[in-house]
Amino acid sequence: MAEEYHELTNVSALADEVGLTIPRAKTLFDVVSRQRDYAVVQLLQHCDDGTPKLECIVVEVECDGVPPKNGVGINYRERLALCVSDDPKQLIEVLAMRKDFPVLMHQNQGILDAPASLCLYFESVAAVMRTWTPQSFLRRIQWWLEKSARGELHPTDQPVEHLFFATRYELVLPWNLSTLRKSAEHRFVIARGPERPDAGFTCFLEAVPKDAAVKTGTAAPIELVLQPILHGFVERDPATLGQLADILSRRGIDLLPYLRAALQARVGAKGVVASADDKCTVILLHIPICRTEGAEPVGVTHRAFLLLAGGLELGVAVGALFVLDKKYFSATGLIGAQPATEWRSQPVLPMAVLSQNDAAAARKQSGITEEGPAGALVGAGSLGSAILNFWGRAGWGSWTVIDKDHIKPHNLSRHVAYAQHIGYPKATVVADLHAAAMHGASEITPLNADASDFKPGAVTDALSSVKLVVDASTTLEYPRAASMVDGFARHFSVFVTPTGNAGILLAEDAQRLLRLRTLEAQYYRALIQENWGRNHLTDNTGSFWSGASCRDISVVIPYSRIMGQASTLAEQIPLAAAQDGAMIRVWQRDPVRGTVEVHDVPVATERRMQLGEFDLFVDASVELQLRDLRTKGFPNETGGVLIGYYDFNVSAVIVVAALPAPPDSKSSPGSFERGIAGLAETVTEASRRTAGVVGYIGEWHSHPPGHSASPSRDDLVQLVHLALGMADDGLPAVQLIVGEHDLQVLQGTVK
Repeated sequence: MAEEYHELTNVSALADEVGLTIPRAKTLFDVVSRQRDYAVVQLLQHCDDGTPKLECIVVEVECDGVPPKNGVGINYRERLALCVSDDPKQLIEVLAMRKDFPVLMHQNQGILDAPASLCLYFESVAAVMRTWTPQSFLRRIQWWLEKSARGELHPTDQPVEHLFFATRYELVLPWNLSTLRKSAEHRFVIARGPERPDAGFTCFLEAVPKDAAVKTGTAAPIELVLQPILHGFVERDPATLGQLADILSRRGIDLLPYLRAALQARVGAKGVVASADDKCTVILLHIPICRTEGAEPVGVTHRAFLLLAGGLELGVAVGALFVLDKKYFSATGLIGAQPATEWRSQPVLPMAVLSQNDAAAARKQSGITEEGPAGALVGAGSLGSAILNFWGRAGWGSWTVIDKDHIKPHNLSRHVAYAQHIGYPKATVVADLHAAAMHGASEITPLNADASDFKPGAVTDALSSVKLVVDASTTLEYPRAASMVDGFARHFSVFVTPTGNAGILLAEDAQRLLRLRTLEAQYYRALIQENWGRNHLTDNTGSFWSGASCRDISVVIPYSRIMGQASTLAEQIPLAAAQDGAMIRVWQRDPVRGTVEVHDVPVATERRMQLGEFDLFVDASVELQLRDLRTKGFPNETGGVLIGYYDFNVSAVIVVAALPAPPDSKSSPGSFERGIAGLAETVTEASRRTAGVVGYIGEWHSHPPGHSASPSRDDLVQLVHLALGMADDGLPAVQLIVGEHDLQVLQGTVK
């Protein structure tokens, strides 16, 4: 049986290649003529005002890789039209001329009873044209035919899709459409967005309460639910409402009664006056998809079509409505009404159907596999708001944000807030901005409160009930106070240096055996002992007054540095949260070259010792250092200075490091007298590197081999002298003794 082929319209035949005038068509013809798998059948040309606008090379191509009698329906030899536009920025369109050429998944949008248009490329036109040649183009055609014939152009588990097409019109579905459709309390309306420069526009399917009044600028869609179809089934889109009705008729749905009923419902019993908002009509199809025949649907795909005619106008066209005195009434029961047929020629345009992101879609698009914890973020300032914005858009975690501050004008230089948010609580602002991005798919709970207020209430409930608390308050108050509360969740602390050139993460272990208080001290020790800590906390960018109060001082940091560190921390915190261990990590950026150096600080366990009204905290690394210095001093005693800091708010003294004996010290097996050479400079440098946090807190010395850490009479006398010296600063003195197997800490105060 002879094959039947489509005839292209509005073209004229050329006698030979001499008549070709478009440069790409000439080049393509020359290449086709030299290809053994291709044979030229006909040359066609379309002109506009005598100027050739399109030239077609009709060919027959043979593909050895097409299996005989394949189930798809592609032949070994196919006739194609290679349509070359005079616009060199357009791709050459490939039309399958055989009338019974199969409708496949990867084809461009076409119309019924017209040649199928092959979609050869996955990339954008600009990307394709960057490396396009006639030879590679011809090979790509054969690749498409062979892959399609073998069912390999799409993987079998690929999500169902419809034909690829270019349209200026979009319909955006709510992220929770399936849930809303099951609710009897809602109905759907279409809200039309503004028209774009290309005359296209985006519509939104919105759920409104069933009894709500019709909102200006909205109209009800015409919704139809089809019978399930098999994944991979594709049908060419209709060009007219009549063609859509024919397609649905083959699926067991009579479109006209649905149209009439839906359109008559809009006018009610009293009729309505035409509205300026009634400009278009959207038909929305819900199509369940099955993987195999008879199986349960695995999903629902949605197709939408746009009619550039208002619902009232369409109602008259289909015989559902009539006009009287400029009002539209239902035509139900109208005597003498003639069956309407002109509606069949009404053009319909395909709409790209999109869906708003839910949290799962946001994670998938962001490459995140874990849902994330229920967490609390303390501090919605510049760093915290940026991190939360990253996580919110990526769908990671479910967050309560705690902050007592509000947006001030100077915050806008490096905060996610906008001018309209000035005066509003920061926690509320970040929650509202998240809601604007996610449209209810996930929520942030704001707590406009002092996170350091641990009285029973919403704050302590949040800090205790979540899995992870991230402190971005950039203060010392909260992390130190939270470290003293056993019932709180695992805590991380993040901050940037005064210049914004470094970001720091302190992460407690999952069991909270290592709290932020000791991680902070170990971070300071690294600053003192490592070369990278020399200028780590130096503030060389300056400050500015942000208000009338003497405390209203802000440092100068570009927003770009905040965002750079925030993006790093937003990526690294989920990785740290997935591990049980504690962590101290620093990302140091070179602002000139943009390079980043990462420093990991080893984490040591802490020991808590009672010291009068204070708790003294010293970690295992300090103790190891003390024992090493003691051993190196044998058989003599040795000693030196303790550096650290007091915090009266939490009644704690933290030992950061022990300094070795100055070179002018005097020692013997029974005594030790500390010298002073270079000591003041060393303590001053430690204070400078830690931005004034770490300073002198007391003395340490060792006892000789075989002796415990119990204080001698001389030790007690020394403690008195220490207490008198520290009394000038109103601080107690600390004396730490290292014995054979123990440590002992003494406190001296002046009453």
